[in-house]
Amino acid sequence: MHVVRFASVLVMLLLLGACSEGGKVSVAGVTEPAKAAAGSRSDTTPERKKIALVMKTLTNPFFIDMEKGARRAEKELGIELLVKTASQETSIEQQIQIVEELIRMKVDAIAIAPGDSVRLVPVLKSAQEAGIRIVNIDNRLEPETMKKLGLAHVPFISVDNEKAAYESARIIAQGVQKPTQAAILEGIRSADNARQRKAGAERAFKENPLIKVVATETANWKIDEGYEVTRHLFSVHPDIGLLFCANDMMALGALKYIKESGRQGVKVAAYDALEDAREAVKSGRMAVTVDQQAAEQGYQGILLARRAIDGEPLPELVLVETRLVMAEKLR
Repeated sequence: MHVVRFASVLVMLLLLGACSEGGKVSVAGVTEPAKAAAGSRSDTTPERKKIALVMKTLTNPFFIDMEKGARRAEKELGIELLVKTASQETSIEQQIQIVEELIRMKVDAIAIAPGDSVRLVPVLKSAQEAGIRIVNIDNRLEPETMKKLGLAHVPFISVDNEKAAYESARIIAQGVQKPTQAAILEGIRSADNARQRKAGAERAFKENPLIKVVATETANWKIDEGYEVTRHLFSVHPDIGLLFCANDMMALGALKYIKESGRQGVKVAAYDALEDAREAVKSGRMAVTVDQQAAEQGYQGILLARRAIDGEPLPELVLVETRLVMAEKLR
């Protein structure tokens, strides 16, 4: 028993010691000390706490992986995990209704990947006023709106979206040696992660003076819209040679159009490392995608939610490591 308590104290000191740059923690992967801390809590807190994971949808495999990570945390912590999702990534009102339902259910904590960075803030403030702990995952809630409405002490778990998108787009930009047109498929424009990924891609393309960005259009994270928007882009700009897609779903739609139209030499960079995207990279149809460890984000979100219930001090920001996925790494 003394050993378990010592391990719990040690983990807390390590986590607090790791907080720097305004309470930022970097996470490469799941570690055993987190399990030790979980065991300590279950010894002193026998009741099962209810923690809800609210995601945008389960039509995107990214969120299926996020749930898997959350389920792993549920098993280790001995909590009751409620998984709630909207029907589509654009179904913001449905996400708001889900949070309202969770307030009525009196859950202990909510870990949420919001579809919109602004519109979810008021209902999450209501949840916080009802005594529910809030953890923000994946897409960051807008800080100014949070400050204005008084939504405070909400830790954020994600990746450096701007940096990872820059690295992805740079893979297709750095080899360009003649004037080339580029285009960007954005996510939902009111989502912070979509804005960050667009900015990262623009920075990568701007570094090469031979590249000209001729269009940036939203396809709202969707595969079908990715197809239609790409078709429109090429009808207006038939000489596009580089295409950055802010997620794999849009990229898969774009690749479908490119294949059907018989276009050759279009380099595509994307983001999420879904299985279908990995296959596209392996076959050479896509140059690169980004693994942002969705399962790790879900796992860490539930861990922080449990710590928040216990009143522990939390880091403001936890950054999960990203990894570029290219063909040579898949062989």
